[in-house]
Amino acid sequence: MKNTILYLVTVLIWGSTWLAIEFQLGEVPVEISLVYRFGFAALVMWVFCLWRGVPLKFTRSDHFFILLLALGNFSVNYMFMYLAQEHLTSAMTSIAFSTMLLMNIINTRIFFGTKIEIKTYLGGILGVLGIVMLFWDDLVGSNLSDKALYGLALVMTGTLIASFGNMCSVRNSKKGLNIFAVNAWGMLYGTLALILFAAVKGSEFSISYEPSYLASLIYLSVFGTVIAFASYFELLKNMGPEKASYAVVLFPIVAVCLSSLFEGFVWSTTVIVGFIMVLLGNFIVLTPLKKLRIILFGR
Repeated sequence: MKNTILYLVTVLIWGSTWLAIEFQLGEVPVEISLVYRFGFAALVMWVFCLWRGVPLKFTRSDHFFILLLALGNFSVNYMFMYLAQEHLTSAMTSIAFSTMLLMNIINTRIFFGTKIEIKTYLGGILGVLGIVMLFWDDLVGSNLSDKALYGLALVMTGTLIASFGNMCSVRNSKKGLNIFAVNAWGMLYGTLALILFAAVKGSEFSISYEPSYLASLIYLSVFGTVIAFASYFELLKNMGPEKASYAVVLFPIVAVCLSSLFEGFVWSTTVIVGFIMVLLGNFIVLTPLKKLRIILFGR
């Protein structure tokens, strides 16, 4: 039940951040908005840890892997995603990012020697194909120019970096490191990395006082970063990356539903088929093999 709640929280929050991010684009440079997002999230995490008396001391080796985690999940990956968004539609970015499920499965095998059940591969592939179906109309109508291919390269690179960050999280969990303390340091390191990037780029630190910008910034910081990452990393610890990361495939499902409510998104036949494929893939991945055999074969 605990994992189910964490899973739902992760999917619903991160699925909704696609809509919230729209209010962050435009007036303020992307890297500066990310500095605000992770800086505020880091502040919340540090206050929480100090309030609850969570131990914040780690060895140099642990700090090294926390830094790698920060670069993979709290900074560099987001820069690649936002830069890719300048060349791709959000639909295509979502499709590319959903491949992190398969990347996590492969990386778990490479780095930890974890045996992966065949049903996990099948469910994962089915889920990714479902995402393709969800946004099939966008794919057919898009022009795969050099600009689009460059954007695709950016998002795939960012996705791979995020997967490596997930592996660092698994390592930290295996070492018994407290997730809240790790996130507090990680978000601080991520913020510093983003500030360095902004300084090198020569970006001006500005802010928008539009209610929509400020509200979305708070939502992305507290819910999309503090709560969602804590939930997701706990899932990585409890379920393993090959199962926990299936939540990535479900993010666009939530995004489509929200788009239907707030942006007039139309449900076509391909969208419905894709929706069913993703749910079926999710069912295959998360259902224990013994129970799955009983459902499919009655024994």
